[in-house]
Amino acid sequence: MVELEKEEILWRDRKHWMWFPFSFTRYSVTKEHLNQEIGFFSTRYEETLLYRIVDIKLIRSFGQKIFGTGTVQIFNRVDTEKMIELKNIKKPKQVKQLISQLVEQVRNEKKVVGKEFYGMMGGGMPMMDMDGDGLPDLPDFDGDADGPEH
Repeated sequence: MVELEKEEILWRDRKHWMWFPFSFTRYSVTKEHLNQEIGFFSTRYEETLLYRIVDIKLIRSFGQKIFGTGTVQIFNRVDTEKMIELKNIKKPKQVKQLISQLVEQVRNEKKVVGKEFYGMMGGGMPMMDMDGDGLPDLPDFDGDADGPEH
C-alpha cells in the first residue's frame, strides 16, 4: 500500500447560504493545492495545483456583503476548467490574499515563471521567439513574406 503524505490544511470552508454553511460543497487550501469536494450522493473531488493559478478575482454582491460572504474566482492554466469559484465563503478578502501569497511562494520554490503560462496564443499555438530576445515574435500581417519593412 502506498503511504500518501497528508498536507497541512491552511484554510477550509464550505459554500454558505446566507451565513449558514448548509452545503455539500467544501473547499480547502494546502501549501501546494486548492481542493474542492462537491456533492452528497455523488461526490466530485477536484484538485488544482497552486502554481497553475494565473489570476484571482473577488466578487461581493450586496447580499454577500450583508451576510459577510463573497465569491473568489480563480483563473488557472489547465486544459479542463479555466475558472474555479469558491462561492459564498467567509472572509473572502483574507482567502484571496492567502491564495495569492501561496501562489507566489510555490512558484518561487518551484522556479516557475510566467513563460510557461503566457507563451501561448489564444488557440493554443505556441508563440515563437526566432530572434532570441526573450519576447515572442508577432506574426507578419502585411503580407510580405520576406519580413518587416525597413
